Amino acid sequence: MKKTSIKIALLTLIGIISVGCAQQKEEKHKPNVLFILSEDMSIDLECYGMPAVKTPVLNKLAATGIQYMNAYGNNSICSPSRSNMITGVHQNIINAQHHRSNRDIPLAAPFQPITSYLRDAGYTCIIGNKIVRGGGKKIDVNFKHQALGEWDGKKKFGLFDKKDNFQPEDQPFFAQVTLNVTHRGGWWNQVRNKSKHKVNPADVVLPPHYADTPEIRLDWAKYLDQIEYMDNEVGLLLTDLEKKGMRDNTIIIFIGDNGRCNVRGKGYVYEPGLHLPLIVNWPAGITGGKKDTRLVASVDVAATILEAAGVELPKYMTARSLITEDKNPREYIYSARDLWDEILEQSRAITTHEYRYMKNNITDLSYDAHQAYLEFYRPAVHIMRGLNEKGDLTPLQAKFFAPTKEPEELYDIINDPYETNNLINNPKYKEVAEKMRGYYADWNAKNHDHGLDPINWENCPPPKAVKVVKWLKKERPDIINKMKKGIEPGFGEATKAYKKAMKLN
Repeated sequence: MKKTSIKIALLTLIGIISVGCAQQKEEKHKPNVLFILSEDMSIDLECYGMPAVKTPVLNKLAATGIQYMNAYGNNSICSPSRSNMITGVHQNIINAQHHRSNRDIPLAAPFQPITSYLRDAGYTCIIGNKIVRGGGKKIDVNFKHQALGEWDGKKKFGLFDKKDNFQPEDQPFFAQVTLNVTHRGGWWNQVRNKSKHKVNPADVVLPPHYADTPEIRLDWAKYLDQIEYMDNEVGLLLTDLEKKGMRDNTIIIFIGDNGRCNVRGKGYVYEPGLHLPLIVNWPAGITGGKKDTRLVASVDVAATILEAAGVELPKYMTARSLITEDKNPREYIYSARDLWDEILEQSRAITTHEYRYMKNNITDLSYDAHQAYLEFYRPAVHIMRGLNEKGDLTPLQAKFFAPTKEPEELYDIINDPYETNNLINNPKYKEVAEKMRGYYADWNAKNHDHGLDPINWENCPPPKAVKVVKWLKKERPDIINKMKKGIEPGFGEATKAYKKAMKLN
């Protein structure tokens, strides 16, 4: 598809926004924005080519809107990623790169959440919706904030005006809804058991870095079951808009908050940890399905939302709006992984259309870091850990369990999409490696990467999962043995048992 056709389709946003001279009339025609974040998934939708899964609602949104084929996260964990999306600034620039950190520290000036600008433009900002599982109210950003209330960034830290649903009188509105069913949790078995279309484990296609066992196939099938459930939830939100007469003038932005919650996915800067689904749909402004192949970063949704609302973009933003055709398109995307619970990694990735360069600043740590929380929700890791001890994994699969990491990695993501062949020391790719190193140096010359600073551990509280796992190993080896067999005991249930034994409230 030609870039000019995308520009024409999306610039109609600005045309409608500017209808009328009077303020009242102008606000009437401003589009609503429904921002949907699906947790912990890569491009694992039917419309992106994932086998065995059915996603008719999102297929239709893609077929009648714009599907972004090269959208990548600036981080592969939820809270840093959400921090960049709500501010329009790379999380490592605003010191929001460590998972669930800095919750008592205000954003430094001049940074602000996009909801502050949207409110000034006459928008009602809404968090969550009762239609979806759990209410969709997750915010999870790494700076001082409150769900509701005013914002001045000094004494007032409210991000949204109301919770739970959007009504015609809220227009124009910005609504953020999280679909959490795809996040690992104790509900996965229940969702699968109630599904009318249980994904057949025999039909799934596993990437080569997974061992092909019945347990891992079933785990993958359960993941796809959650995606189908999530697709239905998107349909419920769209139906609600239609019933209230707001569908045509509501822009739908659907994106994953970070990559797939499994081997090499969430928490890692490989393809399944960074490559995100991104679909934009708006009946009043976009006609026909389009596949946009430019490089898009997760942070860019912030600039897109503001420009759609007619808000002038702050100069400090690193985000780029998808509405306006960029005369100097992105050459690369800078992604990071820093502290996640008790495990610190300082991995960086430079992604271009053709290559991914990775720089691992901490090399003396296995990718299988035995992170406490993940012990509860990674059946594939437990199964493969056992196979690795027996020497039954392929070299590619065993790499995940190696005691150290390579300091640099380089992959041809077009011809080697599973990133199996590290080209960093291949003489034929010497110029490519130098160019990618140059991009890394370019970003760091222009920005201060707070993820490389010493950590203030007081601002990064330790997760309770560490104590729970330690207790299980000592007191409940039966549960540990279940984990080793690929059976998820459930973090919630294990925590209850731990609290009961320790006589904690």
